[in-house]
Amino acid sequence: MSTYDKIAWLPICGGVTGLGLVLSYLVMRSRGLRAGLRGAAWSLLPIAAYLTGSVKMFWKMGTAIGDFAKGFAFSAEVWAGIAVAAVAFVLLVSTGGVRRRKVKGDGGKTAVPPGAAPTAAISTRAGTAAVAGTAGMQARAPKPAKATAKPAKAAQADDDDFKDIEEILRRRGIS
Repeated sequence: MSTYDKIAWLPICGGVTGLGLVLSYLVMRSRGLRAGLRGAAWSLLPIAAYLTGSVKMFWKMGTAIGDFAKGFAFSAEVWAGIAVAAVAFVLLVSTGGVRRRKVKGDGGKTAVPPGAAPTAAISTRAGTAAVAGTAGMQARAPKPAKATAKPAKAAQADDDDFKDIEEILRRRGIS
């Protein structure tokens, strides 16, 4: 006979429902009809679970979760799996930024392809990037930025804002 069958579920569920209905009545008198009806709805759930057989299902779920936790906590194989998963996570996180390297000499403007040597990209004074030793790739100059014409009032407002900021920086000794 299982532990579930040793427990008298009808008196337990009926008692919890009765207690809930009494408390719902008290809540209804103090907080109003809506709160009392909501409490009554919650109070009817234990007896409904017993009558539909859901209590047995919840018992089985709780037993399964308990058995899993017990096997999880005391199993060396499970802890070894957690350690391997932790190592895999650390490796994934630590190698996330290694996909593309930047060439140090150009301020990080030229990206080196993953298989190329770090000295393959060379930055020139004009801002063009020449890739040496790579067949089929040609040097390209960056496209000039489009000049955006601002109205005179907008340009004046930007200048005033920058003057204010420059003045604050000067007062604090930051140039």
